[in-house]
Amino acid sequence: MVDTKPLLPASNSDGSYLTGSRVNSLKPIKVYLTIFCGLLAVGLFAALLIGNYWSDNARIHGSLASSTSKRTHPLRPVSRGPAQGVSEKTSGIWAGVSRGPAQGVSEKTNRVRAGVPWNILPEPWNSTMLEWQRTAFHFQPEKNWMNGPLFYNGWYHFFYQYNPNGAVWGDIVWGHAVSKDLINWFHLPLAMVADQWYDKNGVWTGSATILPDGKIVMLYTGSTTEAVQVQNLAFPANHSDPFLIDWVKYHGNPVLVPPPGIYKKDFRDPTTAWLTSEGKWRITIGSKRDKTGISLVYDTKDFINYEMLEGELHAVSGTGMWECVDFFPVSKTEEKGLDTSINGPEVKHVVKVSLDDDRHDYYALGTYHEKNGSWIPDLPEIDVGIGIRYDYGIFYASKTFYDQNKNRRVLWGWIGEGDSEAADMEKGWASLQSIPRTILFDNKTGTNLLQWPVEEIESLRLNGTEFEKVEVKAGSVAPLDVGPGSQLDIIAEFEIDKEALKKATGSNITFSCQTGGGAAKSGALGPFGILVLADGSLSEQTPVYFYIAKDSDGDLKTFFCTDLSRSSKAPDVDKQIFGSYVPVLKDENLYLRVLVDHSIVESFAQGGRTVITSRIYPTEAINGASRVFLFNNATETCVTASVKIWQMDSAFIRPYSDDDDKDDDDRKSSAP
Repeated sequence: MVDTKPLLPASNSDGSYLTGSRVNSLKPIKVYLTIFCGLLAVGLFAALLIGNYWSDNARIHGSLASSTSKRTHPLRPVSRGPAQGVSEKTSGIWAGVSRGPAQGVSEKTNRVRAGVPWNILPEPWNSTMLEWQRTAFHFQPEKNWMNGPLFYNGWYHFFYQYNPNGAVWGDIVWGHAVSKDLINWFHLPLAMVADQWYDKNGVWTGSATILPDGKIVMLYTGSTTEAVQVQNLAFPANHSDPFLIDWVKYHGNPVLVPPPGIYKKDFRDPTTAWLTSEGKWRITIGSKRDKTGISLVYDTKDFINYEMLEGELHAVSGTGMWECVDFFPVSKTEEKGLDTSINGPEVKHVVKVSLDDDRHDYYALGTYHEKNGSWIPDLPEIDVGIGIRYDYGIFYASKTFYDQNKNRRVLWGWIGEGDSEAADMEKGWASLQSIPRTILFDNKTGTNLLQWPVEEIESLRLNGTEFEKVEVKAGSVAPLDVGPGSQLDIIAEFEIDKEALKKATGSNITFSCQTGGGAAKSGALGPFGILVLADGSLSEQTPVYFYIAKDSDGDLKTFFCTDLSRSSKAPDVDKQIFGSYVPVLKDENLYLRVLVDHSIVESFAQGGRTVITSRIYPTEAINGASRVFLFNNATETCVTASVKIWQMDSAFIRPYSDDDDKDDDDRKSSAP
């Protein structure tokens, strides 16, 4: 039966709603402290018993470790648990709280590295090394995955997923944080909890839409008591509250269920809605048919009743389940972001999907046809899921939103771990968010987006050091004296000897970052770049570099790579080589930007045409021992580098308290 009630119920004069199910309330801090202290005491008692158990076993059965080595720390496996939806991302732990993988989200692939079991913390880890990994200016929520960012009434809101009740996966709810500048954050009470039959197995991915009258609606995927993925409607209980503390779930949920022919666990992640020329709101939802990834399209006038359009927004054979679909316009003529509803001849549309099969985010540019709700890629050979990625490192389940405050589109991605579950459990947390990035159309290439850290990150810059025209000869390394290398913003430009480019011998061998031997493998025109998180002896180092390949016809092709193969002496961390081709236009020098924040390195080439995010876990190149170098491992060219490096302050991220002034726009000035 069709629900005839209006989209949003009537409200009191103060803006609070008269009907609906209140999904959270502020609880006294003492209650939380009591619960926390009780859980802490239980945890300490359990740890004591486990410690005695292992100590007794060591006395009875002996030890495999030598008398001069520290004993490894056996840890009881924590189930990652079966679940549904992209929202139960790969492992994450914070304050002893674990989360599990989704259906289709594999448990950590690095459970055994160099013969080390996944639940054993090997040498040489110690508390100092693990504590260093916690980042200083990346958002790390109390749980490790986000939903529906938006700007509302002077505040940026960020919703993420959180398990408040235990050390195993389960009870997934929405955490909530707010910021004035996307860098410094306050944690708020939970936004939504899994308390209804239609989301009892989890409050999953969602997207916010701001209506013309300023009201907000939130569509989100819930996993029902029968593990069916359905779409639900929620809205703020009080739109006059800039913090949007309380949320109400629509009493008629779910508003959408899987259509015929779609499996019950393959229907998730509704997008932000956009307006059609007929005044209807339109959304798209990720799914699949067999191995074809698809994006279903629905129209609605009230966010309660929906009409499914024939066909799909888009479909690509062989790409599997599409998660976290994003759809938005970019301007071909102006360097600014666009509201999701904008369309016209000066606009291209982006379709982005997160592929459940390979855990990467892909995008493509194309043309949107409003009449039938379809989108056609400009270049089918680089279609969604088979072409360009947002990021060629660790970056998944991303989401953009239109920031009407600064007329920009902002991208945020979830960054998983590359270490072992044992290390995560020992340090007590896992995963974080990327630095928010602006997105623009690259009108020089016509095929790429440009991603760049939001300008607010520059407010954390401290003292800067500049190095002009440093000549780095073939096969050499040049130290850059900038002090500790754990929190840095690096901008570098490289000039190549043009005569060397002409003289270099071409080859018919196809180069790739992954198979090219890393930064240690010399070529005629590369690799060259920056070494970050390196110790003085270079026994640990993470090269971020360019490699120029010349084919047998004399054509040049440039690659941008990050090599983790020597990033750590630890045996239980991921040591891949990331990277891809980066378009370089005629007369462009090569330039990069690298943000180093302890265990995360975000690297941007050519203004953000190609981006790589890496997780780094050094054992020696930490704190004051972490340094920066220029290097050139090419054999036939000299490189001239101009570099500027800033030390970076820490962001201000903590729970909100009643002592904080909600209207203080200058709060960030009090950051430590």
